[in-house]
Amino acid sequence: MGQLTTVLIYVAILGGLWFVMIRPQQKKEKATQKMRNEVADGDEIVTIGGIYGKIISQKDDTITIEVGADKVKLKIARWAIARVENTK
Repeated sequence: MGQLTTVLIYVAILGGLWFVMIRPQQKKEKATQKMRNEVADGDEIVTIGGIYGKIISQKDDTITIEVGADKVKLKIARWAIARVENTK
């Protein structure tokens, strides 16, 4: 009976850790992936490197952004988008 109780305690602890640590991380990753897939031309974004730019075109996993007053064009990977500042 004591061994069964010990096993149940460990299962409860692991279940609690999953709900407290792993599940929120999975939800956050899913939301980030959704945000990256839903960006549109004209959206203002920030890359993971801290570059602010405006999306001008998209192709599969690459995005072209305009940066700065000179409107320099940079091609970045879709996964490099950290956040969307504002939409159109």
